[in-house]
Amino acid sequence: MVGHQKNQGENRCFITYTGVKLPFKLVNELEPHEVENRNTYLRGYFDEQNRITGFDKLAYGEIELVHRYQYHDNGQLKSAEITDIDGEVTLLTFDMAGKSL
Repeated sequence: MVGHQKNQGENRCFITYTGVKLPFKLVNELEPHEVENRNTYLRGYFDEQNRITGFDKLAYGEIELVHRYQYHDNGQLKSAEITDIDGEVTLLTFDMAGKSL
């Protein structure tokens, strides 16, 4: 099981994500009853502005990947904390223009 980062905000479940730029965009939202029959899915967390604050990738009941995001006041991504299946944590930081530091 991966990491114990705080889950932030409302959570909703999705089949997958799109994009290569952070933060990832979760797509194909699942209804609560659909999650019960899935082996793999993403549990996304969203703030009051509906910005993604992170997600957990679950496979067979175990968390395999964790992303947690923070934003600057202007809405640009401030940081991304990524924990892989081995518990290795990568912290990426960005300036107020969204440029990697």
